[in-house]
Amino acid sequence: MTASRLAFRHVVLDLDGTLVDTKDDLAAAVNVTLAALGLPAQDPRTLLGYVGNGGRVLLERALGASGQARIEEGLDVFMRWYRDHLLDHAAVYPGLRAVLDTLAGEGAVFSVLTNKPEDMSAKILAGLDLETLCPRLIGGDTLPVRKPDPTGLRQLIAAAGVEAAATLMVGDSSIDVATGRNAAVATCAVLWGFNGPAVRGQGAGAEITAPDELLAICRRGLA
Repeated sequence: MTASRLAFRHVVLDLDGTLVDTKDDLAAAVNVTLAALGLPAQDPRTLLGYVGNGGRVLLERALGASGQARIEEGLDVFMRWYRDHLLDHAAVYPGLRAVLDTLAGEGAVFSVLTNKPEDMSAKILAGLDLETLCPRLIGGDTLPVRKPDPTGLRQLIAAAGVEAAATLMVGDSSIDVATGRNAAVATCAVLWGFNGPAVRGQGAGAEITAPDELLAICRRGLA
């Protein structure tokens, strides 16, 4: 199969919960922060429901209404600890690297669009040997705006040199689906991520439960 036969030749991937499983390191970073503030730890499963809009929002949700005055203090602890530990347990989701390698062999190109800070995202991609496969990265602080604003997605499309009609936005949250919709790009929701079944019914063009399902979508499209 050649690149010209792929329905989607440019795949834009969300990072956390889509491309890379970072849940253990993120949850640990929040609980380290809570401990530093003299607060009790929280269930990692609860904390993962707060992921998607960056570290500040993650902490705002974890601290709750009574802890908002300590956001800046907490954010300093969180960022310093997480930056040093973001590769402790992070891993590409099982089966996904093989799928991406197969698609790359058929001519697909990949980009990453995340609300995680760019430097942290780049460190994860490099640490997991993904930087060559995913050479284009826009993080949450790369531009003045971030997902679901479509600006980052549009810039990645231009940088990849592949038309929007042949681009697929892949993510595990309603934020990713909205980003694709705002850029008039096809979307695919993954159900293995942090949000799990909660991303169902959010308007994605496709919903998949396993990485190998991405092959058929990229080859044949959503019709």
